[in-house]
Amino acid sequence: MLEGRNVLLGITGSIAAYKAALLTRLLIKRGASVKVIMTKAASDFISPLTLSTLSQNKVYTDISSEDEWSNHVELGLWADIMLIAPATAHTLSKMAAGAADNMLIATYLSAKSKVFFAPAMDLDMWKHPANQRNIQRLLEYGHHMIDVGEGFLASGLEGKGRMAEPEEIVQTLESYFQQNTPLKEQKILITAGPTNEPIDPVRFIGNHSSGKMGYALAKAALEMGAEVRLIIGPHYLNINPHPNLSVYPVQTAQQMFDQAVNLFSTSDIAIMAAAVADYRPKTIASQKLKKKDENLQIELERTPDIAFHLGQVKRNDQMLVGFALETSNELENATKKLHKKNFDWIVLNSMNDKGAGFKGDTNKVTLIDKRENRIEFPLQSKDELAFELLNQISEDLKL
Repeated sequence: MLEGRNVLLGITGSIAAYKAALLTRLLIKRGASVKVIMTKAASDFISPLTLSTLSQNKVYTDISSEDEWSNHVELGLWADIMLIAPATAHTLSKMAAGAADNMLIATYLSAKSKVFFAPAMDLDMWKHPANQRNIQRLLEYGHHMIDVGEGFLASGLEGKGRMAEPEEIVQTLESYFQQNTPLKEQKILITAGPTNEPIDPVRFIGNHSSGKMGYALAKAALEMGAEVRLIIGPHYLNINPHPNLSVYPVQTAQQMFDQAVNLFSTSDIAIMAAAVADYRPKTIASQKLKKKDENLQIELERTPDIAFHLGQVKRNDQMLVGFALETSNELENATKKLHKKNFDWIVLNSMNDKGAGFKGDTNKVTLIDKRENRIEFPLQSKDELAFELLNQISEDLKL
């Protein structure tokens, strides 16, 4: 269950840091990509060179330059899992308080992924109420603790406080993702981004869609165990490869239509998140149109309606989800579109909601079903919203 996942391993200053070498190797053997962040104290226990060699990636340490400082955002977005092992009492307190005074904590605060932590400390430190309060706070944040083991400790005492063994940590991660894959064995077709309809070799009719919402849905579906077919128009996104992800890049509405029709019959769920152009030039100039004194008139024709066509051929065992971006009479227009195109659900975006719509990293939507029941989702990141939407879909399918 770790194959194709990006694991960001945080290592802190504990004697248990020596276990990070085996942990890194085991994660890679399970098919994960691993990047490592170490605190300055951690490098006293294990060499960054060792972990760089095992992970085949640069190891990040304390911030020492402007370039490294900006990496905390990039790493936080890259990770599918952030695992802090060993996690010292010092680091746990910083995580609980949000004290971003090193690269590890700055990245932790930027991470959008699931966070797991494996504590390692002496018996009395483990039992101390201040430490237990910090752990409780992290659990309340929705993080996952990999419990400590019991045995001989570095201090010579015997009891609880040992970091879990690397094999146990990997097994815990695999078990978690095995249990949290409600879309396992489901084939999901997702359209994303804009389409560009050419006027001449250098100009086109398009829109401001970035593809971020569609790709967020694809990433969430992969994490929930689905096989994803992503048809995406022109974009500037960094799409990470995944063994269960097939990407079909397209330019025009016709190309997106052809791919969608070809893939829909073997899909269980189709989510139409793309902003497809409704019209295209009837004639495409073979050479660049030159500017003239008089006005230019371009005759437009309808593009194929992908969602309508799929709604007509949809089987009873398939689910079709549409998107509606509206600027006025939002609920009325979205509901009409829901029924006209035979959607099972429609996701309503209003351009009047601040922070929603094209290009941004956040969204605020209303989900409407065929019975016109509505579920409103507050403004949140598109990644978080994608999980909420797919959880609702999986619940509706009773998967």
